[in-house]
Amino acid sequence: MTEDQILSSVKDKELIEKRRNQMIEGAITLFKEKGFHKTTTREIAKEAGFSIGTLYEYIRTKEDVLFLVCDAIYDQVHACLEESIDHESPSLENLINVTKSYFRLIDEMQEGVIIMYQEVKSLEGEKKEYVLKKEREMVDMLEHLIITSLPHKMEQADAEILANNIFVQGQMWGFRRWMLQKQFSLEEYIDRQIHFLLQAIDIKRED
Repeated sequence: MTEDQILSSVKDKELIEKRRNQMIEGAITLFKEKGFHKTTTREIAKEAGFSIGTLYEYIRTKEDVLFLVCDAIYDQVHACLEESIDHESPSLENLINVTKSYFRLIDEMQEGVIIMYQEVKSLEGEKKEYVLKKEREMVDMLEHLIITSLPHKMEQADAEILANNIFVQGQMWGFRRWMLQKQFSLEEYIDRQIHFLLQAIDIKRED
């Protein structure tokens, strides 16, 4: 889908991936410092380590770069969830481990996640819908895991809310870490959120 959304005059797929990854890293640094609208494509090219002419061989607009940033972040989150979920034998323990892995990943990616949520509104049309669709797909993965992991039946509407809660609670550590870390380490935060998760599904678990 990314190839369909973002055109490139270069045909070498490995080179496209390499250059775009450089752009993404450079753009995250600049968007954090200046925001999307105040950052220029020339600055992105310089931060990425190549010329503005080279930049335009791989993208067409600054919005393309923002799209690549959002797409890369969601790809990492999706890969984390996919790798953590035991599709063959879903269980409560697996749900807990998936939640912990997700929270830890968001901690590692917090700068990119914050930028994405601040700037995704600047995407338009199909690009914006594509990014939002990827988020919905990941929440759906959590919802399915919740439904299949519990020893008792949970209504789909409740599972949907709970899946959204997990997704947002992970991001909350990124958004509010400046305050939360005054009281909690990351692992303490995760433990408390797991405690609330188990309360929500009405399961008592011995540590």
